[in-house]
Amino acid sequence: MTHTMRYKDLKKLVAEGEGLHIEFKRKVYYPQKILREVVAFVNTDGGKLCIGVSDNGLIPGLKYPDEAIYMMEKAMEDFCKPAVTYTIYRVAVPYTNGCEVVVFDFEPHPRRPIYLLYKKNTRVGKAYVRIADKSAQASKEMRKIMKARANEKDVLLQYGQHERTLLQYLGSHKRINVEEYANLVNISQAEASTILVNMTLANIIEVKPQEGGYDFFVHGRVGFKA
Repeated sequence: MTHTMRYKDLKKLVAEGEGLHIEFKRKVYYPQKILREVVAFVNTDGGKLCIGVSDNGLIPGLKYPDEAIYMMEKAMEDFCKPAVTYTIYRVAVPYTNGCEVVVFDFEPHPRRPIYLLYKKNTRVGKAYVRIADKSAQASKEMRKIMKARANEKDVLLQYGQHERTLLQYLGSHKRINVEEYANLVNISQAEASTILVNMTLANIIEVKPQEGGYDFFVHGRVGFKA
């Protein structure tokens, strides 16, 4: 089922530019390549994929919008697992002899992480998250955090010397990654990863994707000192 969107509302959306919640695509040449953005949206905070809009914000529309919708829906059905849900909006573009923009509106998925499969009918793929106006592969820690939160899994947090050292370090350095933390307290990266994940699930620290990887910070709501 599709809905209509007014052209003036589309123009307001496009004026915001590409970012955390908006992605432009001129056409659907290779739908599987676009699915990286789809998976990133549903694994993060949701977003709108506008097909028929150029990267520079021009709105030429699509001559064959039905074909674009079919190609995207078929690709999502074949390569996004678990299945993603979305709302489709069609926008008539004035003075283009019937061209339309198709907007796929994605909500955050309740069963994250969602994977982009390598091949149809396989169970192997990659999870992506949205970073600003780009999509990046989710780290092992991000996948564990998403899965635990989706399952509402209880966390048993042991607060010992390693955890105290982490918060003391973050009090002055603000950020840390898995490798740095493992070296800081002289433990394996696997152990460091587990501690960071559990403290994130306990809302003591938070993880934020960065251009070069993933960093952990003291949670914005935590008001105590280590």
